[in-house]
Amino acid sequence: MKDFPPRIKKRIREYSMQAHENELKIALAELAPKFKAWEAGQMGSGELSDAVYRWANGINKTLFKKYNYGMTEMNVAYAIVTGILDRASIDQEVLEYLNNAIAFYERNRE
Repeated sequence: MKDFPPRIKKRIREYSMQAHENELKIALAELAPKFKAWEAGQMGSGELSDAVYRWANGINKTLFKKYNYGMTEMNVAYAIVTGILDRASIDQEVLEYLNNAIAFYERNRE
């Protein structure tokens, strides 16, 4: 992270963990109907296993890399702009430090 004060770095890391959790929930929701179909006997175990494998090696791996190796402040800014994190729940002081990153994603969203 940039030369942010330690308290700001800590809050950004916390917001990053929350954003990861939120994105993971969204991604996992895609698997829920497949498990229900499997439980109802509408999908075989092999097909479900394949879906889980593709999920784990696709979106799950992408999110892991993003939140473990990406730029934390940029991930949080992206999460704020896209609604993954509720902007109203973000400390005003953190928003000020992320102002340029947020503006970047807002410009590129259009």
